[in-house]
Amino acid sequence: YNELGIDSTTEGVDFEVVQQPEKKKLGLFGGKDAKVKVTFKEKESPAKVATDYLRNILNALGLTEIEMTVKEDEDGAEINLEGEGIGYVIGRRGDTLNALQYLTGLVANHVENNYYRISINTGNYREKREKTLEILGRKLAFKASKTGAKTALEPMNPYERRIIHAAVAEVVGCTSRSVGEDPYRKVLISSTEKRPYSSRSNSDRGDRRQGDRRGRGDRKRRDFKARSLDISSSFEKDYKKPKPEDELGS
Repeated sequence: YNELGIDSTTEGVDFEVVQQPEKKKLGLFGGKDAKVKVTFKEKESPAKVATDYLRNILNALGLTEIEMTVKEDEDGAEINLEGEGIGYVIGRRGDTLNALQYLTGLVANHVENNYYRISINTGNYREKREKTLEILGRKLAFKASKTGAKTALEPMNPYERRIIHAAVAEVVGCTSRSVGEDPYRKVLISSTEKRPYSSRSNSDRGDRRQGDRRGRGDRKRRDFKARSLDISSSFEKDYKKPKPEDELGS
């Protein structure tokens, strides 16, 4: 082992004992050295490990007809998926696709203990999603600039949050920041322009409330006057009516 510069703990190497050693008879005759067959296994690349892992997951989900195309570069690999049932792989707003990409990336990074970027795409979904987020970010930024209202988006992964931040940065008078903790971290869009405090609306509301109170008081006084016009009792009313004996006496 030492002559080859390896030992039994070296990764990617298999040892097979072909012949056991034999001692010399009487210390003089015979004797044989052991024979060991050493096989160096070809080390799998991070991309190969990632695709094998992803294939096992897809097979477990019953998506055996999906085809994978791998494009490698210096920093990582892009895996493109095509085939029947691809909608299940994407999931709601790409949640399933993002989860598969995250898990596959973890497996690939453990091969050489170095960062290896894994991107999983299907039918240009990533490009379409990026365009949608750019439009959404600019739209909400213009709204915040016009109204001054803050807008909180739904939770997103770091990649999608960066797209929103870049889109908002193109709009003058707006800013964005990420709030919360993963996996619920989201983007908050707001205006950077300070709006002067307006007391007109408050005074108008106060005048309306004062007018309503005066109106209710006037109605109460009118009702009281209307009820107080006739204060005669029923006895007095009956007493003042003409009686038959009054006519006889006349």
